[in-house]
Amino acid sequence: MHDIQIRKAVAGDCVRMMELVNELALYEKAPEEVTVSMEEFIDAGFGEKPVWEAFVAEEQGIVIGLAIFYTRYSTWKGRRLYLEDFLVTDASRGRGVGTLLFERVMKEAADRNYNGMTWQVLDWNEPALNFYRKYAATIESGWLNASFSEEVIKGYSRS
Repeated sequence: MHDIQIRKAVAGDCVRMMELVNELALYEKAPEEVTVSMEEFIDAGFGEKPVWEAFVAEEQGIVIGLAIFYTRYSTWKGRRLYLEDFLVTDASRGRGVGTLLFERVMKEAADRNYNGMTWQVLDWNEPALNFYRKYAATIESGWLNASFSEEVIKGYSRS
């Protein structure tokens, strides 16, 4: 574990990070849902107006885990860190890498004096649910995700 480094992601990590995002999508049984281009991904994280940040777990120069996050504002709770993606490669699980990465994200929320941290987890993902329960995370039920596709949004921009 001494050779695992947790650090802020840099633009040069984006190709590997997208590989991990695709690995996560495959695990979540939705690989076709990853449609973002590499150009958009890099610009959104490292362009003129970045909207996400990330920490990566690196071992011997190879990124083996990531935590992508951004600031979310809740009118009920205030500023919160939203953890968009959190993944450790299958080969690196069970070695404490996820713990190091997750706790670094928690520290970031604390350092920023945010009022909490929020993320989503699939109800069938027992390994993830068990991991989060170790931290006494509240796993809510009752809320359903809602979204618009790019096509729907663009349809309204023409109105």
